Amino acid sequence: MVDDFTLPADPASAWAAAPATPLLSDELRAFVVQVFEAEPPASANGGAEVVPPSALTPQARAALAAVVDDLREDVAARAAHANGMSYLDLLRHRLPGSRPLPDAVLTPADEAQVAAVLAVASEQRVAVVPFGGGTSVVGGVTPSAGGFAAVVALDLRRLDAFAELDEISRTATLGAGLTGPQAEALLAERGYTLGHVPQSFERATLGGYAATRSAGQLSTGWGRFDALVERLRAVTPAGTLALGRAPGSAAGPDLRQLLLGSEGAFGVITEVTVRIRPLPAARRHEGWRVASFAEGAALLRRLAQDGPKPDLARLSDETETAMGVATAGEQAGEGCLLLVGWEGGEAEVAGRALATDALLREAGAVPLGEQAAASWRTGRFRAPRLRDELIDLGIAIETLETAASWRDLERVHAAVGEALRGALDGWRPVVACHVSHLYAAGASLYFSVIARRDADDPVGQWQRAKRAATDAMAAAGATITHHHAVGADHAPWLEAEVGEAGVALLRAVKAQLDPAGVMNPGKLLP
Repeated sequence: MVDDFTLPADPASAWAAAPATPLLSDELRAFVVQVFEAEPPASANGGAEVVPPSALTPQARAALAAVVDDLREDVAARAAHANGMSYLDLLRHRLPGSRPLPDAVLTPADEAQVAAVLAVASEQRVAVVPFGGGTSVVGGVTPSAGGFAAVVALDLRRLDAFAELDEISRTATLGAGLTGPQAEALLAERGYTLGHVPQSFERATLGGYAATRSAGQLSTGWGRFDALVERLRAVTPAGTLALGRAPGSAAGPDLRQLLLGSEGAFGVITEVTVRIRPLPAARRHEGWRVASFAEGAALLRRLAQDGPKPDLARLSDETETAMGVATAGEQAGEGCLLLVGWEGGEAEVAGRALATDALLREAGAVPLGEQAAASWRTGRFRAPRLRDELIDLGIAIETLETAASWRDLERVHAAVGEALRGALDGWRPVVACHVSHLYAAGASLYFSVIARRDADDPVGQWQRAKRAATDAMAAAGATITHHHAVGADHAPWLEAEVGEAGVALLRAVKAQLDPAGVMNPGKLLP
């Protein structure tokens, strides 16, 4: 089902592990430095990290140790749970003393220990940050104490049970601490797949998928993760929620939706029951070249609205295509690269591929074969590692994403690109973009930004660019995030998305489920 990935033995401690062999050759390194006029820092790492002592009081430490059997305060554990995987996270990792660390790391063995930890934390006034794979790129796992005396990271890796396989209903009940590869391996042994493969697949967990409304490479056909969740369990300081009893219900608003995307601000998702499907007998992914981004978007809209709808769909704009970003450096020629793919039964895949082939050829698209898609799959999980190497060359590199209606898609694409280039003017910015998730009414836009890093104020440089881009999204009527969630980085724009009354409603939910306010302070809510 999934190729070209590796699973770190300890994801939390391997978050910044570099590949054994550099991905950039010496020639490419020199070329990047020359093109961007970059100034590689004297050292890729800024020296030893200064770690303040744990702020847990003896009373709080004793109370927590009494209810959870794994509590660590050593430097290694705290540093491994200090941040996510955004550009600013990676940058701060290289700047000793610039990132906050949790005061302790708790690894509960089961749901009962999770509930006990939240009870003690509420009583002792200790902030709790749920931690899955640590792959948030919006500050979602940054250990903010939020005005409390101390903050702990709640590592959920031990919630890794395969609780039930219902082959009649085709659902599986899985622990929230399972990583994507672990879940796929367990399901594959039984002949099934979840088929949810985000770029964070190697490390991200099912609980993280749910808490952020994750999207994967097959989300166009198979649905985002929130669409795959039939039932879930979550522990909150006010009690445990067991939500979802049937495939459909009219018993009031769907309360699962309050937890899906809640990012640990209301409680801790401990278990999910998800839709699964038999391992696909066939997989066919192809590349095509279209004349322009506008032409490619029109073709994808036709496929999304009138069919045959692909499972995989990706359209690179002119800049991303020219850079070879989507094909691991292999050029697709002029115009724009379009990838489409199907997975399922042999006859079904062949039928949909044949119908799509006819439609694309009729529209003037040029077939590039399966190699373009294979190159994309090969390079997909290398991109985060490549980012590390570019950062060490003095490059600012980050991604951000949104979604808009088909009517507004090209306008949003232009507005966000213009905002980013304007904010980074003077730093040789390159802004590339692709569409990667289709709906009948619209699609996502995923931007990649590369520029020379401001050596004096690298954090402020990116924050200004991020602010300009998100302002442009909000002004254009697009969403502030399609699948990266809100975290801390997008929280200032949440009111623009849901309105004053919407924010008040979410605050009321938090007050009910988390009266002491200890759950992941500073995330989701502005």
